[in-house]
Amino acid sequence: MKRFKAAVIGGSGYGGAELIRRLLVHPEVELSRVASIDYVGQPFGGAHFNLEGLSDLRFENLTPAEAARGMDVVFLALPHKVTAQKVPEILPSGARIIDLSGDFRLQDAAAYHTFYGAEHPCPQLLREFVYGLPELNRDRIRRARCVASPGCFATSIELGLLPLARAGLLTGVIETVGITGSSGSGVMPSAGTHHPLRAGNLRTYKPLLHQHTPEVLETLRAAGAREPDLRFVPVSAPLVRGIFTTSFVALPEDVSAERVRALYAEHYAREPFVRVPQKRLPEVVAVAGSQYVEVAVEPGPVSEGRRALVCFSALDNLIKGGAGQAVQSMNIMLELDEKTTLEDAGPWP
Repeated sequence: MKRFKAAVIGGSGYGGAELIRRLLVHPEVELSRVASIDYVGQPFGGAHFNLEGLSDLRFENLTPAEAARGMDVVFLALPHKVTAQKVPEILPSGARIIDLSGDFRLQDAAAYHTFYGAEHPCPQLLREFVYGLPELNRDRIRRARCVASPGCFATSIELGLLPLARAGLLTGVIETVGITGSSGSGVMPSAGTHHPLRAGNLRTYKPLLHQHTPEVLETLRAAGAREPDLRFVPVSAPLVRGIFTTSFVALPEDVSAERVRALYAEHYAREPFVRVPQKRLPEVVAVAGSQYVEVAVEPGPVSEGRRALVCFSALDNLIKGGAGQAVQSMNIMLELDEKTTLEDAGPWP
């Protein structure tokens, strides 16, 4: 018999589909309820064709309190600005909470207002949430009652820069371009995600104003970066899954290329889901459909006393950038092997 029970609130979206897929095969956690205002009464295959016939459960129209009753953990896969209104209803249940939205990632309510365009509904709860990046906060996640799972772009940028921040080498301006697949825009189509406009096209959106910017800055500062200044430009690409980020930074001129490469190899040597390829640079096709992240650096020449450095990272936005990372945090919180249900490699090619 499985030891723990889990519920998903907001199970009809792409993130919900990945949560359900991982939880259905989890050996220690039983998926007990999936709440949604869409597809009510239908089996999971009604919304997610890959889940056809894999469970007798159905989508239910439940209040947050009803969904959380008797659960050990509740995943919130709801839109920004909606999640924050649901958390107060779940807290009395005693269940652990893992939120996949951006509502509790920031400790600064003013930054939330600037980048999300609204006053935070529950600023008094911001301090209750631990930022769910295991590569930085594993011990805090283990002790947490509530976890805010990181954003997809943020995860990619942060993991690409984390070794530099922890070594005290990251300071000042960081220029980043991030390329993302269409699944990150959610189930509902829009003018920017509709296939005829997305296929064969590249377009930027929210340049320098993307909502993951303050999240990245808070995280890098917590890791040891000094006065980081992120200038982030996101780009929509004709992919379904995947994020590829390229960050440009400047290091002191006495930091050698060999030291930088060794720093990354050593920093991620014991991380189960971060790979540092030795004979190639990261590629989306190598990680799409999996929990794995690829990270690499290319040191450049010295100019005006600073050494140029380019940091690359690639991940699947729905897995390590979304639901898979949330499951990883759940495993840590429940004192299970954090790799459970997440070690499968993605398809090739």
